[in-house]
Amino acid sequence: MKFTIDKRILTEAVGNLQRAVSTKTSIPALEGILIRTDVEKIILSAYDLEIGMQTELPAVISAPGAIILTARLFSEIVRKSPADDVTVESDDRNTATITSGVSCFTIIGMNAAEFPEFPKITDTDTLRLPANVLKSMIRQTLFAIADSNAKPIHQGSLFKIEDNMLDVVSVDGYRLALRREAIRFDGSLDFVVPGKTLSEVLKLLRDDDGEVEICPSRRHILFKIDNYTVLSALLEGEFLDYRAALPKDKKTEVTVSTRTLIDSVERVSLLITDRLKSPVRCVFNEDTVKLLCSTTMGRANDQIEAKITGDPLEIGFNNKYLLDALRAAECDEVRLELGGPISPMLVLPKEGDSFSFLVLPVRLRSEV
Repeated sequence: MKFTIDKRILTEAVGNLQRAVSTKTSIPALEGILIRTDVEKIILSAYDLEIGMQTELPAVISAPGAIILTARLFSEIVRKSPADDVTVESDDRNTATITSGVSCFTIIGMNAAEFPEFPKITDTDTLRLPANVLKSMIRQTLFAIADSNAKPIHQGSLFKIEDNMLDVVSVDGYRLALRREAIRFDGSLDFVVPGKTLSEVLKLLRDDDGEVEICPSRRHILFKIDNYTVLSALLEGEFLDYRAALPKDKKTEVTVSTRTLIDSVERVSLLITDRLKSPVRCVFNEDTVKLLCSTTMGRANDQIEAKITGDPLEIGFNNKYLLDALRAAECDEVRLELGGPISPMLVLPKEGDSFSFLVLPVRLRSEV
């Protein structure tokens, strides 16, 4: 095998694929990237048996072939190559020579036949979304994915399609994130994508309206993003009935500047550390939000203006969960809907319901 390729293109691709390479495995091939030649291009593949990633890159092919190269070493060699082009050549003994300008490395590769095959994806439905829409949907729900394995199904996000609407939902037992978008799709469909997979997909998505294809089958899913294909197993189990979890009644409604509220919560949270835990106490009354926090380090008080309708209310929240929801809103103003001091709070856009973030309150102790 022998090919020459633009260093910049190869560096970016190897850097992306390296995230799908296994770091702890007894199978050496999984620590590498499979390189195969095709007509005027090379195909790079990485697979850790959970996530697989593949991309095709234009290259000048001098001799066909395939080889597995250790991802970490190959990535460093390419990244630090001095010239604009990189040439990779391998022989029958799987020894690879990588040259760029005056730089030359000879490293030991592995037989391409040792690389595990990607699972075959059949009987798939294809969803098509603009890249910037999918990026927004993942970004606004990824924060609420569970990081414990108490209920493995909640370590991913639910994708549910009904009546030409796509809901993406994440839940971890303390909060829930729902993002909704209209979509053209005949029928209904639901599947749960692991959070790890969505994190990698998010890094590949661009902020444009280029089309992304999502192809779920019974056990696996493919994301086709530009010249990348991401393969992942789906999670199995019964996901939370998120529609039943969303509160229907509200006694207090607050409309407030998102940035102003974030800044206020961050200020009173300065007294909270990993060792000194304390809820942020929120008092909603007469178009004013008062925020208070008290730890053994001291006390903090802050106050901001807001439009408040309904009953006055005092309620407490974990500062991190509250900030995560507010930062994920990505809009100038939010609407907070509350049903009482021990009821969950909904964070919504000022108009509509394109997203819904539910945050459970913390029971407050009476202040002395």
